[in-house]
Amino acid sequence: MATSVAKPFTAQEVSQLRAQFPILGRTGRGGGPIVYLDASATSQKPQCVIDAEADFYAHSNGAVSRGTHQLGDESTAAFADARATVADFIGAHPDEIVWTKNATEAINLVAFAMSNATAGRGGKAADIFRLGPGDKVVATRAEHHANLVPWQELCARTGAEFAYLDLTADGRIDLETLSVITPNTKLVAFTHVSNVTGAISPVEPIRAAARAVGALVLLDTCQSAAHLPIDVRELDVDFLVMSSHKMCGPTGVGALWGRRELLEAMPAFLSGGSMVANVTMEKAIYLPSPQRFEAGSQPVAQAVGWARALQFLTEVGMDRFAAHERELTALMMDTISSIEGVRVLGPTDHSDRLGVVAFAVDGVHPHDVGQILDADSIAVRVGHHCAIPLHTFFQVRSSTRASVALTTTPAEIEQLGVALDKVRSFFGKA
Repeated sequence: MATSVAKPFTAQEVSQLRAQFPILGRTGRGGGPIVYLDASATSQKPQCVIDAEADFYAHSNGAVSRGTHQLGDESTAAFADARATVADFIGAHPDEIVWTKNATEAINLVAFAMSNATAGRGGKAADIFRLGPGDKVVATRAEHHANLVPWQELCARTGAEFAYLDLTADGRIDLETLSVITPNTKLVAFTHVSNVTGAISPVEPIRAAARAVGALVLLDTCQSAAHLPIDVRELDVDFLVMSSHKMCGPTGVGALWGRRELLEAMPAFLSGGSMVANVTMEKAIYLPSPQRFEAGSQPVAQAVGWARALQFLTEVGMDRFAAHERELTALMMDTISSIEGVRVLGPTDHSDRLGVVAFAVDGVHPHDVGQILDADSIAVRVGHHCAIPLHTFFQVRSSTRASVALTTTPAEIEQLGVALDKVRSFFGKA
């Protein structure tokens, strides 16, 4: 049976989508509508998400699992429903979803749980997480600092070795460097999609190399989960992290997905209220996962908002968004790379990449580029994008980055091209 291919959004559908995002009606500094090309930093929110969070506060706000009154029951049910929605979005079971405040905390949760295991916490079940001299943790040069620094720190605490997969000349993960994954490797952590180059990582060969030596695999999907259909069973990794605010949801909430048996074996990270089954003056007994990793008051309204965002994305169709983004990516790559003196960082072909394009303008600081674009009502990201080693690889300190969303139009990308020509003229580079 032939597999149907998703079609990109029509111009009318994009217009209808844009109408659901109030902020896109804002006027920028150039006097026109804001051209928002910074979705990789944070996504904008549709009205339904704004309404869902406000409605929770207005009608159902209560402490989760802390009372028997109506509002407490409603908030507890809403929190559980949100967990189920997040799980369903990635093909997981609700008890495999751990709430965190963002993906950075989710990564640190795993890193500190491994530290606690190394310190002897968790009993024999936690042996798989223990590290010491002679062991190794592997990441890649393409990582956001959030998936790099926690592993460097973990190795510093435990005496383990830190190593990394390097890159090809165009910034893709170099599979010729898989040899750094050796039999003493305990964990391999890597990004699904680079937040600088937009390159999609080759998950299968990296995972296979890790599996061959018995290493755990953690995948950072911050840049992919809002753009591509995600299924944890197909990805076949051990841990996965994601962040609401990049997925049309509120800030302040993210999640760690982990295999159930691994979460059950992991020692606790934070401790306090909400994660204990019993406490005496001598010791505490912790709840099973995921609650064991969710100490303190939870971001209930934010979780409710995130769940509504994922419902919105599901209604829109992740496969159709992916098809729409492929067209936008090709247009943006062609537009930016055609301007003299502008160098794209990363792959210059359109395959196996998303609409995240970082670039350097010869002789012009990215902050100057960003300010001139902002004067034309175009919002982009400037700086090192929390990926200094990757910029060092490209022999630049920082860059300008444009990224697309499901509401991006071809006309906005064309406007970016015109504005970049203006940058060149302004600095006498044309």
